[in-house]
Amino acid sequence: MSSPSPQRAASRALPKKVLVAYFVSHMQALLHSLGRLVKTPLASLMTIGVIGITLALPAGMHVLLQEFQGISAGWKNTTRISLFLRQDIDGAAVNDLFRRLQVMPGVASVVRITPDEALAEFRQLTGFGEALQALTENPLPFVLVVQPKTDFRDPLLVQTLLHRLRDLPGVELAQLDLAWLKRLFALTDIARRGVLVLGVLLSLAVLLIMGNTIRLAIQSRREEIEVEKLIGATDAFIRRPFLYSGCWYGLAGALVAWLLVNGTLWFLSAPIQRLSVLYNSDLSLAGLGIVESLVLLLTGVLLGTLGAWLAVGRHLREIEPG
Repeated sequence: MSSPSPQRAASRALPKKVLVAYFVSHMQALLHSLGRLVKTPLASLMTIGVIGITLALPAGMHVLLQEFQGISAGWKNTTRISLFLRQDIDGAAVNDLFRRLQVMPGVASVVRITPDEALAEFRQLTGFGEALQALTENPLPFVLVVQPKTDFRDPLLVQTLLHRLRDLPGVELAQLDLAWLKRLFALTDIARRGVLVLGVLLSLAVLLIMGNTIRLAIQSRREEIEVEKLIGATDAFIRRPFLYSGCWYGLAGALVAWLLVNGTLWFLSAPIQRLSVLYNSDLSLAGLGIVESLVLLLTGVLLGTLGAWLAVGRHLREIEPG
C-alpha cells in the first residue's frame, strides 16, 4: 500500500493546528482578563463585593424558605379531623365505623377515644376532678380522630374529606380548624413567589452592574480597540477578553455570596439552636448544599457573562478607527 502524499498529510494536520490555535487563543484571553482584574484590585473587589451581596440576598432567602417549609411539613402532619359520635351509638356501631374509616381513601390512621378516656383526660387537663365526680353519667361521646394521608393535606382535599366524614352514619360533629392551614399555605406561596421576584430583580441588577463595569473597561481601552481593528482584528477576537472578565466577575461574586450566606447562617446557628431547645423543636440552619452551591456558582457565571456580552455588543459597535 502506498503511503499518503505530503499534501494529504498536511491537510489532515491543518484542522488540528487550527483547534490548538483556537484553544491557545481562548486560554490567553482567559488569563489576560484575570490579569487585568488583578492589576486593579480595589475596583475589582468593589464590583465583586456588590455582585456577591446582590446574589446573597435571594440565596439566603431561599435557604430560610426551605427551612420554613421543613418546619411547616411537621405542622401539616398535625392535621387531624375529630369525629364526635352520637350519644346513642353502641359499641358495635363504633367498631364498624372504626373499621370503615381504616380502609377509606385518604385516611392514614384512626384513633378511637372512649368516653371514659376522654373524661379522664378532661379531668387531668382542667383540674375539675371533684366537680366531675358529682356527675351521675359520662356526658362525653365516643371520638374518632382521623389522620389524613400526606397527599390529602392540601386545604381543598382536607375540606373534601371532611364533608365525606361528616355524612357518615353515627357522626354528630366533624371538627377541623382549616383556618391556620390555609394561612400557612398562603404565606408559604407568598414567600416562594417573593423570593422568585426578588431573584429576578437582583439578577437584572447584576446585569446592570456588569454592563456598567464592562462599559468603563471598554472606554478605558478605546484606543487599544481602535488599533486592533486597524490591523484587522475581528469583533469576536476583541470581545473575547471582556466576556471572560464578566465570567471572572460572576464567579468571584458567587463565591462571595456563598461565603456570606453560609457565614451568616453559621453566625445565627447557635442562638437559633438555643431557641429551638426552649420550644422543643429540632430547627437548625443547614446552609447551602452541594446542589444549591453549584446552582449559585453557575448563576453567577451566567449572569456575569451575559452582562458582559450585552455591554460589549452595544459599545463595541460605537468604536471605529478614525
